[in-house]
Amino acid sequence: MTWHILGAGSLGGLWAARLARAGVPVRLVLRDPAALARYRALGGLTLVEEGDSHLYPIPAETHATDTPIQRLLLACKAYDAEAAAAALAPRLAPGAEIVLLQNGLGSQDAVAARLPRAHCIFASSTEGAFREADFRVVYAGRGHTWLGIQGEEQAPAWLDDLRAAGIPHQWTADILAKLWRKLALNCAINPLTVLHDCRNGGLRAWPGEVAELCAELAALLEHAGQAEAAEDLHGEVLRVIDGTAANYSSMHQDVARGRRTEIAYLLGHACTQAERLGLTLPGLDDLLQRLREHLAARGLPVT
Repeated sequence: MTWHILGAGSLGGLWAARLARAGVPVRLVLRDPAALARYRALGGLTLVEEGDSHLYPIPAETHATDTPIQRLLLACKAYDAEAAAAALAPRLAPGAEIVLLQNGLGSQDAVAARLPRAHCIFASSTEGAFREADFRVVYAGRGHTWLGIQGEEQAPAWLDDLRAAGIPHQWTADILAKLWRKLALNCAINPLTVLHDCRNGGLRAWPGEVAELCAELAALLEHAGQAEAAEDLHGEVLRVIDGTAANYSSMHQDVARGRRTEIAYLLGHACTQAERLGLTLPGLDDLLQRLREHLAARGLPVT
């Protein structure tokens, strides 16, 4: 079965190239004819691994193509996910499977509500990749992808495609725990790298600030019913900081390039949920305010 992939950026491009390399049918869904023309002029999608680049002439189309979609990887930004899903809704076959590969929380439920007849699979990935240029993706660090439908134990047979493509993954019936954990990691690292204008490893210079955020985020996870996701959060944050010390966080990259961030689905979502639960988390609230002021000063959206 063909994998349609919307979002030929970092992770979407990484998945597309690896699936195509394994002989799995793949088609990219691009936003408009201009993007399609640029893609065709380049001859395909380029993946750079350990300094070696390979061009994959993966077929591509626009939203307007009318062929049915049975399996879709939605790999766009969280703030684009619901609108992208709505645009493709007329093309979805009955019982279509949609893998949602977005940062943070909130966008997944919005897509699922918009497409009630589709099977939405939530995903959380620690794979490292970034878009070096249009349709040119650099694989920056091996990681792992968790996929699942909350409460569903049986893994689907199509995971064989991921095995064939060498995409490290695991099915879980408790995908929300993985998403909450990743949310907390991102909230503890990404905003601070923006405010201090540093690589991830630079946060070692602010140990007290990191520790305070981790304590508040762990309290949020516990009150949200995610006690397992709260375990040793501070320790893992420090391990991620050290393990990715030379990297710039995705939020830092967005701000540096003058692009909209996913603040609403990361730190914004965490603060909204804390308020809903009646929690007072002054460190997180202050961080959100500082981050919004920082974005506003650069003319970037604060939500």
